[in-house]
Amino acid sequence: MNNLFRSLCVAGMLCTAGIADAQINWPAITQTNKPWTRWWWEGSAVNKADLTTVMQQYAKAGLGGLEIVPIYGVKGTEKQWLNFLSPEWMQMLDHTLGEGKRLNLGIDMANGTGWPFGGPWIHEDNAAKTINYKTYTLAEGQKLQEKIVFQQETLLRFAGQERVKIEEVKNPVYSNKNLQSLALDQIKYPGSFPATLVMAYSNDGQQINLTDKVSAAGDLNWTAPKGSWTVYALFQSLHGKMVERAAPGGEGYAMDHFSLKAIDHYLGKFDESFKGHDLSSLRAFFNDSYEVDDATGQASWTPDFLNEFQKRRGYDLRNYLPALFGKDKEELNSRVIYDYRLTINDLIYENYTKAWHTWSAQKGKLVRNQAHGSPANILDLYGAIDIPETEGTELLRFKVASSAGNVTGKQLISSESATWLDEHFVSTLGDVKQAVDNYFVGGINHVFYHGLNYSPAKAPFPGWLFYASVHFQPANPFWNDFSTLNNYIAHCQSFLQNSTPDNDVLLYYPFTDIISKTGGALLKHFDAIDKEFKGTGFKENAEIMSDHGYAFDYISDKQLMNVKNEGNELLTGKSKYKTIVLPNNKLIPLETWQQLMKLASQGATILVYKGLPEDVPGMEKLAERQTAYKQSIASLHFTNDGNLQKANLGNGQFVIGNDILKLLDYAHIRKETLAHDSLTYIRKKNENGGIYFIANKAASAYGGWINLATNASSAIIYHPMTEKAGIAKTKQNADGSLSVYVQMKKGESLLLQTASKTLTGKSYEYLKPAGESVVISGSWKLHFEEGGPVLPKDVVMQQLQSWTNLPGEEVKKFSGTASYTTSFAKPKGGAEKWLLDLGDVRDNAEVFLNGKKIATLIGPVFTVVVDASTLLQNNTLLIKVANTMANRVIDMEKNHENYKVFYNINFPARKPANKGADGLFTAENWSPLPSGLLSSVTLTPMTFIK
Repeated sequence: MNNLFRSLCVAGMLCTAGIADAQINWPAITQTNKPWTRWWWEGSAVNKADLTTVMQQYAKAGLGGLEIVPIYGVKGTEKQWLNFLSPEWMQMLDHTLGEGKRLNLGIDMANGTGWPFGGPWIHEDNAAKTINYKTYTLAEGQKLQEKIVFQQETLLRFAGQERVKIEEVKNPVYSNKNLQSLALDQIKYPGSFPATLVMAYSNDGQQINLTDKVSAAGDLNWTAPKGSWTVYALFQSLHGKMVERAAPGGEGYAMDHFSLKAIDHYLGKFDESFKGHDLSSLRAFFNDSYEVDDATGQASWTPDFLNEFQKRRGYDLRNYLPALFGKDKEELNSRVIYDYRLTINDLIYENYTKAWHTWSAQKGKLVRNQAHGSPANILDLYGAIDIPETEGTELLRFKVASSAGNVTGKQLISSESATWLDEHFVSTLGDVKQAVDNYFVGGINHVFYHGLNYSPAKAPFPGWLFYASVHFQPANPFWNDFSTLNNYIAHCQSFLQNSTPDNDVLLYYPFTDIISKTGGALLKHFDAIDKEFKGTGFKENAEIMSDHGYAFDYISDKQLMNVKNEGNELLTGKSKYKTIVLPNNKLIPLETWQQLMKLASQGATILVYKGLPEDVPGMEKLAERQTAYKQSIASLHFTNDGNLQKANLGNGQFVIGNDILKLLDYAHIRKETLAHDSLTYIRKKNENGGIYFIANKAASAYGGWINLATNASSAIIYHPMTEKAGIAKTKQNADGSLSVYVQMKKGESLLLQTASKTLTGKSYEYLKPAGESVVISGSWKLHFEEGGPVLPKDVVMQQLQSWTNLPGEEVKKFSGTASYTTSFAKPKGGAEKWLLDLGDVRDNAEVFLNGKKIATLIGPVFTVVVDASTLLQNNTLLIKVANTMANRVIDMEKNHENYKVFYNINFPARKPANKGADGLFTAENWSPLPSGLLSSVTLTPMTFIK
């Protein structure tokens, strides 16, 4: 074990003495292993006393760190607002950093308020721009009678409920003092704009720049010469995108993400504000996704774009405006739009992402970035920073961030977790666990909850809230049991963060094909593969490999250039791969192809799905590049081998086939058959062997042998929820791989550590029923311990049922924790273990037997194994159950108590059915949700499986 590992013996763990089983150690839990959370400062209305109070609560609950994101304010607290980056705001940051250091809470900080980057110091010159165009036709001898001007239509998009007319919004927008209440998402003032470029194109291929022939009034002083002419006029204007969910002092235009001048100006505000402050304990800066173009129109231009284009693409775009806008021959249109989009890609990569990273690194800070949504190759954007971060629910989407992290050797890959997991107030800790497990399977190892609001002690229930959150608040009844989930995640991440990927396949990311497509908007945006890559071989291959148990990562053209041969394997970052798959992409940059040829010649196997790329993209030196590509293709001599075609090249080969599974089989790529057993997994490795995280997503328990596509002699099972561990029951397969016997409840997960040597120590406990279940009968005392709006009176129950079914109204309104207490005689029989099954629980339970806590259970299955030695002749069972916030909120809604007191978007419904007449979320029509113990509690005798 490395020096991060230490022996950890806890209650229920299968070790007897402190160092008795040195081979079955849990890694030590670090600050980074623990889950972190987004931490919203609404209105930045924070104070030192409440900051200290809540941060102590967070640390006690097992959180590892906080990401500060100032957002819109709370109505009625305006006098407490602190303008973002003001001296007063910086004092609160200083205090937070100091308390974080004292409490061992890491602190990250968003490089802005809300999203995307922008603010009141972003004026027109540095704000996001768009390009518009108009065309005019002239015959020989004609002069244009129409003025060349662009009349911009008024646009006002609001996030909040307040509505005003454009005349009521001062121009410039950052001069308005009421931007919090206006909650503008986008604004375009009416007006006329002059052309920034005017070009004339003849039907016989001539181009003439007429920009200097247009007067300030828009009159074109030019008579068309011989031929038919089309005049193109470009008009640059403000895109008008505003910072969404902006905090006080952060309202304003979104910045121009393609301009180095703009990012330098934007970050200069931070430089100025940070002077004289000790930021040494700040870990990282953060960006909450691109999201500039979730608006009307696109941010598609920057003032120096034409010069940047010519410098990068080698020709003058002014001569190809018809092709840029899809009005020329299809092939030319495709090549020019590719070059335009590639230039945008380069600018956001260099002038924004890398420039921001350099600025942060100079301060000794990391960068966490959500690159998805960008009009660029997001694999490269993720690869250019320190911690890639994803969000959502789709496994193949997660893999964009994790792939970029894997192929560039990053230790941490994070996730914005549990965003809009369900409707407000109903998500449980068990729901969150299932979502987090899915992130782990997708390659994530650094969980950030979405999220937690700073809420002062005096704030009435349910406290200050964010509209798209599970509401990880101390006011939430699940808070007392929150540490159980956090401890589980910490144990998982202690393995996942201290291991490297063990994937075999690099799946080529066909960015070139997508940005060469004509039609539609100027820019393509990259996020979930269902959108951009629908109907492509890339999406098809990714889905098939995922479904059939093949471990793979995506790789970009830029990242491929850093891949090196190591014998027949491919080395990139800290990982080795066995093959590269080309997914029937039609176009490929010449440099990428030449790198593939080099890798193959030195020993790599390149698998080609259906066919080789047909051409190279773009315009620059096209004939030269096409010739080089065709000659290279011609040097490959393919022969038929059954359904495959093979071409040897040096020590390696290219193999073409129409069935990706047969291609992978030919290349001897490992396949994890447990993917067919309703189990999801991720395979990694550390210095001790292989690491598997496995989650049971089936609707029932799983018990049986699973075959691991890893050569090993033995394995340890670590159960991160119960903290039990032991040597697994295994058998060796003829091919050197290992089969492991596992038992997993519905929704349960475990970690496997394989080893090449035979391990010694305590065996993992496998149990099976040894008789019929016994119902714990008799009366139960129900006592409401904490919560509200009031504590109902104690009740004695003869039959367990939802406490909302009991007489009276107080039980129906109650959200909080209640305890159930009963006594029972020791069951007959000589079982060594008993399975205590709480049945249907709403929604999490803390279990005490004879005064000793034995488990906290968060579901979806509520069982715990009890040693027979802990049972007395007469026993006392105490079960504390917490429900959700929903029932108390339902009561508040029916009584018209207003807790939706937020500026900007306030509190929308997750689901349309829960949208009220005012457009906001409502639970007024809900019935109380079942709460407590809903069914019989049983004990089942258990025996060991030998």
